[in-house]
Amino acid sequence: MYDWIDERFRLPESDLPSLGKPDPETAAEMVRTRWGLGHAPAPNMVHLLEARGVRMFSLPPDSLEVDAFAVWRGNVPFIFLNTLKTVERSRFDAAHELGHLIMHAGGERPCTGPEAERQANDFASAFLMPAASVLGHMPAGARVDQVLEGKRIWKVSAMALTYRMHDLGLLTDWQYRSTCADLSARGYRTDEPQGLRKRETSQILTKVFQALRSKGVRPSDVADQLCVTSEEMKKLLFGLTMTAIEGGGEASRDHKAKRALSLVR
Repeated sequence: MYDWIDERFRLPESDLPSLGKPDPETAAEMVRTRWGLGHAPAPNMVHLLEARGVRMFSLPPDSLEVDAFAVWRGNVPFIFLNTLKTVERSRFDAAHELGHLIMHAGGERPCTGPEAERQANDFASAFLMPAASVLGHMPAGARVDQVLEGKRIWKVSAMALTYRMHDLGLLTDWQYRSTCADLSARGYRTDEPQGLRKRETSQILTKVFQALRSKGVRPSDVADQLCVTSEEMKKLLFGLTMTAIEGGGEASRDHKAKRALSLVR
């Protein structure tokens, strides 16, 4: 499917840096600096990654046991997301897989196993919640209601912010365990009550299908050319661009990707 799209559209080129072997915190800071994010909260993660050349697809809805995964195909990075998770956890998964793509490519570090997962988690935590930003906004020993208010700043789960605050020394071991227990009792271990509701969707795929529709090409026509069923193709796009497939939705305003995507004449 990607090859079919790539033949017909000019897509953003990969802008994932090769950083050598920095620790995850430093790697996250270096990527943020390269991409001009500073210490501000990360924007729409799907749009951000697409603008930097990452091809975003979804995992089939029946793959609930898989959170996400990433892979390099030649010089092109891909990330596949489980779009049935909460928006906050999906953002963390996207940042986690970005960490794998940057830190574990080329065999410099193990790309599998507990240590690689810990590194990717630490990268995602630092990328989404920069130390300077968290230290500037969150008080030491924050109460649970302050954590729930603070998580909206960085659009992360309450558990992720609690972990980050403990990592940065804002919560003692006892405070960390107590906060996690309180959040679990409130349902934040497996869900995100009163969390974000607007899912971060693909700008690239939406624009591709909008452009094809303007040329009279329907999604079913694309599926036929790919020799798959329309249902199978939708599984790759589930939760990322269903509005485009079904014929509705708004165009995104991410100008970087908007400039980078164009029809091949």
